[in-house]
Amino acid sequence: MFSKRSLTPAPAAAPIGAGRGVLAQIRTAAANPYISAAAAAALFVLTLSALVLIIGDPRAGTPVIRLPLAQAVVAAAPPGWREALTADGAGPGVTEDVFELSETPLEDPAELGEAVITMPGARSGRPRLALPAAPIAGFSAPGPNGPLPIIGPGGRTPAEAYARPFQPNGKPRVSLIVGGLGLNASATRQAIEQLPGEITLSFVPYSEGLQGWIDLAREHGHEVLLETPMEPVDYPDNDPGPYTLLASSGATETTRRLEWLLSRATGYFGLTNYLGSQFLNSDPAMAAFTTALKARGLAFIDDGQAAGRGLGVPRASAGRIIDEQLSGEAIDQQLLALEAQALQNGQALGSGFAYPLTIAQVAQWARQVEGRGYQIAPASAMTRR
Repeated sequence: MFSKRSLTPAPAAAPIGAGRGVLAQIRTAAANPYISAAAAAALFVLTLSALVLIIGDPRAGTPVIRLPLAQAVVAAAPPGWREALTADGAGPGVTEDVFELSETPLEDPAELGEAVITMPGARSGRPRLALPAAPIAGFSAPGPNGPLPIIGPGGRTPAEAYARPFQPNGKPRVSLIVGGLGLNASATRQAIEQLPGEITLSFVPYSEGLQGWIDLAREHGHEVLLETPMEPVDYPDNDPGPYTLLASSGATETTRRLEWLLSRATGYFGLTNYLGSQFLNSDPAMAAFTTALKARGLAFIDDGQAAGRGLGVPRASAGRIIDEQLSGEAIDQQLLALEAQALQNGQALGSGFAYPLTIAQVAQWARQVEGRGYQIAPASAMTRR
């Protein structure tokens, strides 16, 4: 049985063509009989570090080198090279994995796998800003179904405590909310791990393991919204769930259902609507909703259906849904339109659903947009009273 070996982790691979001269130096150093084992190991690591600086891709996050094992680079490395990599805790993370690929041996030595060296901090891209773990002390209190958000000491609100910090740089600001998260584990993890922390994520309250997803999102720097199911015009044919906020309910029932939704987890800075064409257009319903939010110190960001409504709490409305047409070209066009809106107004807020295609297109866009003179901002930075 053939085993293909690789040294991991490898979030993204950098090409090795630019570093072939350095690879030759590695082999020469490893084979030099006049260099001690310890010195050779140190030289091996130093040369690998130089290779990372040469070929690391700053857009890909943590730089990575792939060294084909067929070149005998790793095989010729002196004893102690793995220990030298991690001796001070600052070197690249290296592990060795064995993958059983085939029952039939391959005759071509070029297919024998590759070594992958990851150098944290070297020419890396946007640094990750981990947000404080939830719950933050002083911003929640026990409720009948779980913890509920409360205004903290000195009048500081959960909307302020759980928002991602933001410092404007004077450039037009573009914000995006990616929603529908928590139900599909693969799409949720993809959004959390592949999108930059400035992208706001919204989660379905009925999700299993909701708190764990929110914790992971905040660990990756994403501020979080909780989706609130609201009555659409075609309810109950289109039913968002048992705790849907209904336009016909009184303030007491609206508050009861809302508190059940709020108690599902902690760590969100505000709410966003899920559906709601009927609820959002009812003045009494919106009055009860915003009164409850104000008492809890939460923000409300809608998908564009409630622009100009629900005032009295930190508010924003998305001006564009980027993936109503689910194609890469259509999403790209909507993102460019969002940039144009930001250029005209100074800021723009869009929303999308956690389709794998949407996540992929937004991730690609986010790597390029700041180079065009924009600043990605969390959605909380768009709110105003």
